[in-house]
Amino acid sequence: MRDRNHFCAELIAAFVFSAMLGPATLDAQSLIDLAPCRIADFDGLTSTEARCGGLEVPENPADPQGKKIRLAIAVVPAVATRAKPDPLFLIAGGPGQGSIQGYAPILGAFAGVRRERDLVLVDQRGTGDSNRLDCAMPDDALQSGEIPPAELAKLARDCLARLPGRPEFYTTSIAVGDLDAVRAALGYAEINVFGGSYGTRVAQHYARRFPDRSRAVVLDGVVPPAIALIPQIAIESQRALERVFDRCAADPACNARFPELAQQFARLDTTLRRGPVTISLADPVTGERRPVAVTRAHLVTMARMLVYSPGTASLLPLLVHEAATLGNYGPLAAQAEMLGPELDSMIAMGMHHSVVCSEDVPRFAGAVDRQPLEATAIGPLMVDGMEAICAVWPRGPVDADFAEPLDSAVPALLLSGEFDPATPATHGEMAAKGFRNGRHVVVPGQGHGVTGLPCVQRLLRQFIDAGSAATLDDACVATIGPAPFFLSFSGSAP
Repeated sequence: MRDRNHFCAELIAAFVFSAMLGPATLDAQSLIDLAPCRIADFDGLTSTEARCGGLEVPENPADPQGKKIRLAIAVVPAVATRAKPDPLFLIAGGPGQGSIQGYAPILGAFAGVRRERDLVLVDQRGTGDSNRLDCAMPDDALQSGEIPPAELAKLARDCLARLPGRPEFYTTSIAVGDLDAVRAALGYAEINVFGGSYGTRVAQHYARRFPDRSRAVVLDGVVPPAIALIPQIAIESQRALERVFDRCAADPACNARFPELAQQFARLDTTLRRGPVTISLADPVTGERRPVAVTRAHLVTMARMLVYSPGTASLLPLLVHEAATLGNYGPLAAQAEMLGPELDSMIAMGMHHSVVCSEDVPRFAGAVDRQPLEATAIGPLMVDGMEAICAVWPRGPVDADFAEPLDSAVPALLLSGEFDPATPATHGEMAAKGFRNGRHVVVPGQGHGVTGLPCVQRLLRQFIDAGSAATLDDACVATIGPAPFFLSFSGSAP
């Protein structure tokens, strides 16, 4: 945490930098040169026409004349000839995911908003093409226990030595200043902000710092300011896993096909704690078979990640049953093997650590109740791993009120999935208290991120159009529920 003088110096520097960009008005002209481009997802399979450019900002806001970094920006223009003057800025999660590649494959979810408003994507500093801070530190290493804390600390030191920037300057408190600098440089007087997962933290802090520039805020999968990332992940993931077991037990077809599912999972856990099970697995890309040692990390990764979505959660009973009763570990291992590299490519781990080590670990280091963590499949491994990494990672500036509850008049729509394993509906309820003009909608049967649902997309457009949630009709969410369970690899029951 910075001292008061440092805090004031950074605010002054940020103000000076914004002033250099010039004031933003409704008829302001963009100070950023944007050129036609196509933005694509990680595989390059989905692309959208846009206009791309960049904005140079000081890496250290307190040193405007020092090193500069370039923020990557993509504007997907409104369909309407005369667009509304207030665009929608899309902020990605992680922390560590770039907004441009992160949102490129799902821009269709915002088609209703785009009819009359630009969509603006800014890769947050340290992600995507904005001086990405990355190194080979796999996300699943923190939950598998296969890498001891001392080795994680060594990996962190090696990572720090290779980063193209000073990681202490990649915190949320600085990033919201970047966001407002982009807003000003593009000539927007006022913006709407959409944040998903960790992006909800950024969106809330932007509304705190720049309330006069925030027309409306949408938060999907909410992280309240008072909640520190990491400690709750194991507990909420376990709760979501147990809900899958309970739903299967209450479903006659699922229960008949997969009786005693929780006990089967426990047996698998015990088996893999004793040591790996070696199998032959076909590579999902080349089809070539290769030996794979299935470890407890495969089980934990599979269980944690599949419960994020109702579609993938519906596979979980089948995968557990196949491994526990038939010794068929292939499907379970294949899911984990595909998820691991996908996470690694999406998340810039250096930026992730800069955020978590500055904003979260100082709030829980040495003060976490380990007993409930020990009762989960993940256990305290993520907490211990991040504490080991953060012991050597530099901490950056965090605003003094960063973790305080908001008291905001900015209109807000908060969205939660009933079965979200990362940001449960209780988090959305907590954050909603910080918005005097807020509305919290819980979508039944859903997991982490609900904007992909047509009903929610209609709510999103209605809310942005009105700039208020006062008259929002959310009756359509009552018709939504979880996906049916897979009873075989052919699908669910007819």
